[in-house]
Amino acid sequence: MADASAAPSTHETPTPPTGVRSPRSHLASDAPRADLNGEWRFRLFDEAVTGVAADDPGTGDGWGSIAVPGHWQLQGHGSPAYTNVVFPFPVDPPRVPRDNPTGEYRRTFAVPSEWLDGGRVVLRFEGVDSWFAVAVNGTPLATSSGSRLPTEIDVTDVVVAGENLLAVRVHQWSAASYVEDQDQWWLSGIFRDVALLRRPAGGITDVRVAAEYDPTSGQGTFRAEVTTLGEARVRIPELGIDLASGQEATLAVEPWSAEVPRLYDTEVSTDAETVRLRVGFRTVTIDDGVFRVNGAAVKLRGVNRHEFEPTRGRAVTPETMLEDVVLAKRHHVNAVRTSHYPPHPHFLDLCDEYGLYVIDENDLETHGFGVIDWRGNPTDDAAWEPLLVDRVRRMIGRDAHHPSIVMWSLGNEAGEGRNLAAMAAAIRELDDSRPIHYEGDRSSADVDVYSRMYASVGETERIGRGEEDQLTDGELDARRRGLPFVQCEYAHAMGNGPGGLADYDELFDTYPRLMGGFVWEWIDHGIATRTPDGVEFFGYGGDFGEEIHDGTFIADGMLLPDRTPSPGMVEMAAVYAPVRIDVEPDAGVPALLVRNRYAFRSTEHAQLTWALEADGEVLASGDYDDLGVLEAGEAFLLTELPAEASAALETAPAGPAVWWTVRARLRPDVAIDAPWAEEGFGLGAGQVLVRAAAPLPAAVGGEVRASDDGGYAVGPAAFDGAGRLVRLGGAEVTLARVDAWRAPTDNDRAASWGEAMSDAEAWRRSGLDRVHERLDSVEVDGDALVVTARTAGAATDCGFAVTYRWTPAGDDAVDLELDIVPEGEWPGSLARIGMLLGLAEGAPSDVLVDWVGLGPGESYADSKVAALTGRWQHTVADLQTRYTHPQENGARRGVTRADLVLGAGRLRVESDGVSVGGRASTGLELSARPWTDAALAAAAHPHDLVAGDVLWLHLDAAQHGLGSAACGPGVLPNAVLRPAPAQLRLRFTAVR
Repeated sequence: MADASAAPSTHETPTPPTGVRSPRSHLASDAPRADLNGEWRFRLFDEAVTGVAADDPGTGDGWGSIAVPGHWQLQGHGSPAYTNVVFPFPVDPPRVPRDNPTGEYRRTFAVPSEWLDGGRVVLRFEGVDSWFAVAVNGTPLATSSGSRLPTEIDVTDVVVAGENLLAVRVHQWSAASYVEDQDQWWLSGIFRDVALLRRPAGGITDVRVAAEYDPTSGQGTFRAEVTTLGEARVRIPELGIDLASGQEATLAVEPWSAEVPRLYDTEVSTDAETVRLRVGFRTVTIDDGVFRVNGAAVKLRGVNRHEFEPTRGRAVTPETMLEDVVLAKRHHVNAVRTSHYPPHPHFLDLCDEYGLYVIDENDLETHGFGVIDWRGNPTDDAAWEPLLVDRVRRMIGRDAHHPSIVMWSLGNEAGEGRNLAAMAAAIRELDDSRPIHYEGDRSSADVDVYSRMYASVGETERIGRGEEDQLTDGELDARRRGLPFVQCEYAHAMGNGPGGLADYDELFDTYPRLMGGFVWEWIDHGIATRTPDGVEFFGYGGDFGEEIHDGTFIADGMLLPDRTPSPGMVEMAAVYAPVRIDVEPDAGVPALLVRNRYAFRSTEHAQLTWALEADGEVLASGDYDDLGVLEAGEAFLLTELPAEASAALETAPAGPAVWWTVRARLRPDVAIDAPWAEEGFGLGAGQVLVRAAAPLPAAVGGEVRASDDGGYAVGPAAFDGAGRLVRLGGAEVTLARVDAWRAPTDNDRAASWGEAMSDAEAWRRSGLDRVHERLDSVEVDGDALVVTARTAGAATDCGFAVTYRWTPAGDDAVDLELDIVPEGEWPGSLARIGMLLGLAEGAPSDVLVDWVGLGPGESYADSKVAALTGRWQHTVADLQTRYTHPQENGARRGVTRADLVLGAGRLRVESDGVSVGGRASTGLELSARPWTDAALAAAAHPHDLVAGDVLWLHLDAAQHGLGSAACGPGVLPNAVLRPAPAQLRLRFTAVR
């Protein structure tokens, strides 16, 4: 136990905690425990107060109350504030402002008299933000910081049998704030559990477990070091292990991995106490620059996870932790980086049980010093070394027994400096069984893996080949080239995105040195709030009156704040799929490559099914029961349709495209330890085109007719005398013109790293957000109405020469051949290129869209692995994604036919191929929404969007990709849309 009489510490002292017990493992014990969570008395002061109590040394009678665990800003005391990098106070370490919200907490607790008959009584705080002092019965005992780390305080000598008074003072700002500048909300208070523990005489102070696995022999080696004043026995009944502390046993075991998270119930006992834990046998090594678990090369397909709930902040519940783990497993995530602090210990228990590899990250980030060129950075200041080393020691002391933890991380975005080596040395002293990670020092001098954030696809490939830029220090350069490489953050999931996941994942599979990466990040940190008139929404930076803030940058998760998976998360699941089924373009025939991407499992638990489909109709289907089992890492190529499918293809109706779809699902008849998976759970899917669609029949059987009002009628389409489309079928047309703009995504608004201009800025400079159309001519050319126009934005010479050729295809159908040629000097990309229609509709949100194309979810040029061709139905309302910050969403690619069920009748749109820059594709990109793109772009929150009386329909030849430019690389070249001539052929049919 630490000396409680040590020199006093204040909230402006950069020192480790005082008056606290040494760190130890978080273990389940049968020793008595009293839960101190619940309602506490609370009072908030605007300034940093001093003394044992603020102005009331008593029980806090007459104060308000607050829930513990919880944050005071989310319970009516002050407001949340968000900054990503900068400190919201002057940078003057270790000093902080006098204006420093300080919470005084009070509660009484009862100590049974038998607790005082030997042994010790201990208070345990799992997490308090940011610095706190503790007094019991008026006696100051301890001060502590390290918000996401536990603190234990021995209170034996000051408590009495019966009722006792606990006083806790918490400062929002402290010296510790300078090393806790993580990208998240600034939220304060006692936000994790508090408990009173009886530590019996002769009890178990700590247990250090080593459980290694030898993949060659199939044996595990187990040893437990028990810190106790008595004699301890360590038992694993299932294995017949019964050892004394420090004894070692080697025997055959089943190993732990994220794929097969095999755990053994273990108990450690003395005469006074028994603790229980679950042991997993596994070994983490780096061999020849390859990251391995149990001897097998493992790719980390991960996410970065902050702890967050929209009403509770970081005070997450066990139910939420379980929901996160189950959602991760169901979306094929196999790894979590605990950005950027150790998580609640229960989360690690769940990772052990359900199977997730974990990078456990130290509670350290000093990002705000980067704004001042890292002057005064604690990472390079010897005065801060004890505090920083204390933090890694407490992390390892609490968490080292978890098999799910495969790496330790020194922290995040804390620059470079001498204290990195000190922290790394402390970790290796305590636990040398896991590699050490840290991204902020590119020399990788003190760590075991080379780590980067947001390296481009090109740079990632160079690193995979060992061809990265050289370090000036030749010895360090050679060492780093021998390390495996991990993208600790990549594919920034802000708003609609990220794009390009599949490109990175292909590289991870290709190069042994690349050990994978972690998408940023798990969830949008939108805080549940209300408008003045009671409308609920999720707030982000700036919604709470902050002096400085980073706006929507906090809304950058794969999950929306209510934990609804975003389209990006659905795409991630398809990219991360353990059984990947992809088109093999070099086979010479329609072919699908089926790959088992597990590191340890065969596909015995997977059932492969196939279907032959045309326009969403299943022509034939069946199972692949005769293909055998793929062992880990194996693959086979499917080049022949099953006999039943071939027969169905011969008799398939002419016209529609025919697709061969193969899916891998969890077999219902094979046992698998996957409590998170439902029957029939998808393990991967893919499809290939086996017969292209026949062209639309030629437009025949009609003529252009002059109307009484001086306009024209072409089939079901009506035009005014200038050639402006005014009616289509039974629907009034409010707008019909070429369009090349979209409501910018968060990624569009930011410049790609290394670029001077964002896509959204290029579009603004091109005038695409303020387009006007000039109709130049209208004439009847044989059986067609031909309209020429120029579409361009104000204040620019960028524009499009446009030709609309309308041809009747009978009384109920009309063909549009649309030719678009860019003119002028363009500064950058286009958002889209195609036709925009406004159709008068009383309830546009309720319009049903029935389409053949990619679905059921949205898809973009660089985010389409999850989408399969089929026939799908959604209302216009369901086509929208309610991103925390509204932006472009809802596109469906590859659409060859779409029926719109309008109030005025059903309107069918068919595509007969599109072309951009000479590159042809079969389907168009369709978006339908009940508001304009301008309204979507102007909206700050979803409730700002109000459906009107017009259905806005985009029929595009192509749309720009998504990229990840909000933080990192923008759209990759294979998904960039540049100004180029485009052609579309569309058929509109009024379906009777």
